Amino acid sequence: MESSEQIEMPRVKLGSQGLEVSKLGFGCMGLTGVYNSPLSEEAGIAIIKEAFNKGITFFDTSDVYGPKTNEILIVGKALRQLPREKIQLATKFGIAGFDLNGMSVKGNPEYVRACCEASLDRLGVDYIDLYYQHSIDRSVPIEETMGELKKLVQEGKVKYIGLSEASPDTIRRAHAVHPITCVQMEWSLWTRDIEEDIVPLCRELGIAIVPYSPLGRGFFGGKAITEAIPSESFLARLPRFLGENLEKNKELYAWLEKLSGKHNCAPAQLALAWVLHQGEDVVPIPGTTKVKNLESNIGSLKVKLSEDDLKEISEAVSVDVVAGSRLPSAMEPFSWRFANTPLPK
Repeated sequence: MESSEQIEMPRVKLGSQGLEVSKLGFGCMGLTGVYNSPLSEEAGIAIIKEAFNKGITFFDTSDVYGPKTNEILIVGKALRQLPREKIQLATKFGIAGFDLNGMSVKGNPEYVRACCEASLDRLGVDYIDLYYQHSIDRSVPIEETMGELKKLVQEGKVKYIGLSEASPDTIRRAHAVHPITCVQMEWSLWTRDIEEDIVPLCRELGIAIVPYSPLGRGFFGGKAITEAIPSESFLARLPRFLGENLEKNKELYAWLEKLSGKHNCAPAQLALAWVLHQGEDVVPIPGTTKVKNLESNIGSLKVKLSEDDLKEISEAVSVDVVAGSRLPSAMEPFSWRFANTPLPK
């Protein structure tokens, strides 16, 4: 089931405000580095166009990717070669600075507006379909941030609003100011902590979930298993890809590989199919720099799993036996799990 031939891309409602997207999105972050060397501008544009030609219309970027070059060089230029009215474009603001020692975040109204205007310019568009707060600034009441986002919606510069790495309390408070269309959170077979609190809350409020890193940052696609990690890659800093943690986690991959044979698909396809089966309100955004991986991801839509299958996979690749935290220690304070602790100065 490696090929995506003859697969008609399903379309789903994202949240309850009317946004419709392809059931599978495309995360653009990796096109300008982070995990591997950046693609050339031509190669990045080509894979976005290839994804669109295969039915993907939901593309995700951010002002911090590159930084800024992801919006300018790849997404913006690719969009000019595609019919804008058929694209659902998501971008983000809020991470003002980022390196391996941590991040700085901002959410004050002036910053929100400045970021939106700058992204519109870089992307070369009149409006952003879905605008996320990428990371929550706990020094600014979420009501103030949302108030400015609401103004941007009223002005037509933004169509829908999303949150990323937001705690349940933040989501509920933000939604009271203006409807939240979706939350973007890490969700995969080895990162499942949103299932207890975030997912039920979103379903109560009519908010969709957009899982990022649905393949475990590429682990279930063979990163560090069948494919070496470059020393400069962000993955080389993630605890789950290091030393004894990696050796233990390879056992999870072996289990998944064994199960994928039963379903006549690749391990990556089974892992992505598991995420896709979590609900109609779930739209994962795997990213890739290779057409063969794009085709494999789309092929996961053909993998049909029963409730018994889902249970078997969940138990075989149990989150309880995942070794290592999901983020480097310097970045953990910015996770939604740490919402009640002050951010580093």
